Amino acid sequence: MTDDPTFPVDLSNCDREPIHLLGRIQSFGTLVAVSMDWMISHVSANIAEITGRTPDDCLGLPLADLLPGSSLHDIRDRLQGLAPGEGSERLFGIDLFGNGRRFDVAIHITGPSIVIEVEPVIPVPASSGTLVKTMIGRIERTPSMDALYTEAVRQLRAVTGFDRVMLYRFAPDGSGEVTAEALRRGIEPFLGLNYPATDIPAQARRLYVKNRTRIIADVADPTVPVVPTTSPDGTVLDLSLSVTRAVSPIHVEYLTNMGVGASFSISIVIGGELWGLFALHHYAPRRLSMELRATLELFGQIVALVIEGRLAKALRQSEEAARDLHDKVVGRLVSTSPSPDELINFAADFREMIPADGFAVWSEGKVKTSGICPFADDMPGLARFLNRAAASRVYATSELSAVYPKAHDFMDRAAGILAIPISRSPRDYLIFFRRELVETVTWAGDPAHKETSFGPNGPRLSPRKSFEAWQETVRGKSALWSLAERKSAEALRVAILEVLLKFTEENERVRQAASQRQELLIAELNHRVRNILAVIRAVVLQSRGSAVSVDDFAKIIGGRIQALARAHDQITDSAFAAQSLEGLIRTEAEAYVGEKAGRVELSGPPVLVNAEAFSTLALVMHEMVTNSAKYGALSDSTGIVHVDWTLDDTDSCVIGWREAGGPAVQAPTRRGFGSTIIERSIPHELGGESELFWRLKGLEARFVLPSKVISLGASNAAPAPRAPEPAPAETELTGLTALLVEDNMIMALDAEQLLLEKGLGNVLTAMSLADAQRIVAEEPVDIAMLDVNLGRETSFPLIPVLNAKGIPYVFVTGYGETMELPAEAAPGTPSIKKPYSADDVLEALAQIAHRRG
Repeated sequence: MTDDPTFPVDLSNCDREPIHLLGRIQSFGTLVAVSMDWMISHVSANIAEITGRTPDDCLGLPLADLLPGSSLHDIRDRLQGLAPGEGSERLFGIDLFGNGRRFDVAIHITGPSIVIEVEPVIPVPASSGTLVKTMIGRIERTPSMDALYTEAVRQLRAVTGFDRVMLYRFAPDGSGEVTAEALRRGIEPFLGLNYPATDIPAQARRLYVKNRTRIIADVADPTVPVVPTTSPDGTVLDLSLSVTRAVSPIHVEYLTNMGVGASFSISIVIGGELWGLFALHHYAPRRLSMELRATLELFGQIVALVIEGRLAKALRQSEEAARDLHDKVVGRLVSTSPSPDELINFAADFREMIPADGFAVWSEGKVKTSGICPFADDMPGLARFLNRAAASRVYATSELSAVYPKAHDFMDRAAGILAIPISRSPRDYLIFFRRELVETVTWAGDPAHKETSFGPNGPRLSPRKSFEAWQETVRGKSALWSLAERKSAEALRVAILEVLLKFTEENERVRQAASQRQELLIAELNHRVRNILAVIRAVVLQSRGSAVSVDDFAKIIGGRIQALARAHDQITDSAFAAQSLEGLIRTEAEAYVGEKAGRVELSGPPVLVNAEAFSTLALVMHEMVTNSAKYGALSDSTGIVHVDWTLDDTDSCVIGWREAGGPAVQAPTRRGFGSTIIERSIPHELGGESELFWRLKGLEARFVLPSKVISLGASNAAPAPRAPEPAPAETELTGLTALLVEDNMIMALDAEQLLLEKGLGNVLTAMSLADAQRIVAEEPVDIAMLDVNLGRETSFPLIPVLNAKGIPYVFVTGYGETMELPAEAAPGTPSIKKPYSADDVLEALAQIAHRRG
């Protein structure tokens, strides 16, 4: 299925009609498809309306015989930034055929073809930029998500004049609900109605992501075929990105059943997924100009960003609250080190973290419960069912009976569960239960009532004819487990594994040795991966304010992520040689506090840390730096950390850590995982010493590394990373000054960057003939790259001046092979045809570089 209908439609059998769906367009548009050599390969049957030619006359015709050179130039300019199957470019209000008639043009590339779609101009009352700015300004001032949705549909109805504008939001199962609506008086509201997933199936949703807007100007208007139906190689012309492509007759029937005369849709895409749609209905034919549709497409993209930002903020606040609660509960767990069956004593704390009607601990074949849970006799079968899931993942469902039929017996007590595995073998669980939530859903018609009809392709399901509100009572489901609750469950799983491992090590060391090690590795891996991802996310977010440009932002992000990678390698690699102590500390500071690393002052002799001790010390320094960044001297803008080291009488290395100028410090009320690493790692792993002193003015620490794990080195600085090998220079172009004459700013910037990257010393850009003449007169120029067409003038008048100064030049043109150079042009002067590649430019410039005289 390759068609994308506009909200909503049943496409159960549309994939049997690819020619009909892909090979027709709406009557208000005209289509021309040309191969890459600019020969016309497909046309729409109504092409005679604007060209005076029949389809047979156009097929196989060079495009230059249909369009004047100025239009070809404009089209080639737009093609410069296009890639096959990725978006489209538009031209508004151009004199396409040189006869005074103005048209809007959409251009995209599909496979070997360039598709050009033409629509007569409809004047737009306001500028696109002003319109979007005004609409978005009102959107951003809304105080809540519901107000945002309402204001968005109100703005769209005011701008388009459609009778009804709806915001249609998708649920995880593919069904959708009308969550906001603006409509004219006298028509029935659809607000709050639900539509089944089959109304907009998955293949249609994928195309809504690819092609963000869809117009049906007149539901009853006959469509126009594209001829021929297939290319010479037998393939059908793919019109997935077409702006005038006709839709399935099933969708037309669907809209007719709703009484709709015209429709328009705007996709809301968040995170690469179709989050929802703006669906516009009119009860008479109505066509919007291509320029207005493009403006509203931009409006939809900006609204999607605003919604995404607000959703992310709400999730972040929820996660922060859950994290605070998680830390409190884990603190109690660590202090008591309970056995698995004693975890039932924390039921109230756990249910505060993850709201539930009941909680159970299943351990060693026995169950303990709190709140409303299934009966004890039901638990062994439920545990066997859970054993089919992964041992290291949280399992959650809001409709247990759908995957475990025996759950029907206790559906009134537990319709949904969230299970946290806390051991691998035997499999034990913490299980949260939620009761059945009986819900009444209002559908737009009975979603199950569809009629079967027979057509040329066999039986198919016809669209519903009734859209009156139809209510359904949903049973057997609980409230959904939110993403934040699932994350809390995963964090709780890791914390409990650490607590239980400690208990097991102290009480069952011999019997459970193998199981302990396995669970430790799983918990540690999960813990470290989550920390690394959190750090990277923080680096990206915090780097926005320090960047002044996109390139600067990319450079900052790249440098910080490289620092993170180096620190991670230092912690995990066990096969490297002795490394610098100063380099170890500095790497951790740069990787985790970025620009604050300059406030970490280091001093001491050139000490190297042996391989067997490096990872342990790196982990301790990591915890010291991150603690300082969270709570100590590096948590504000004034604090300083002093780290110095000396060798004592036994040749041991004594490291002193002193923080000053930061917030007041108090000893923690509980000992967490990080504190344990700091205090115990060096004594336990290396036979050294670790001491922490919680001074009010700042944390102080003393670490002693025994002589067996250190040595003196030639330098106490971290080895500088090896510079990348320089790219081979373009020997004939290196250091030259080029004159670039181009009136399109975007193309000029692209060409300038290309030339500088290939070794040219300077690029002087001119946007007009006058600018170019001034540069040639005042500046030393070695070579020139000239765009022939500069709007109302050409670059040809530069030829005598360049010839007189002995400056070689190359032409860039959008006119193709038909362009003739003036007689005074230097013999053999090359020309580059748009759209051009980097290789084209370099080859032409290299060809003329040796002529400099």
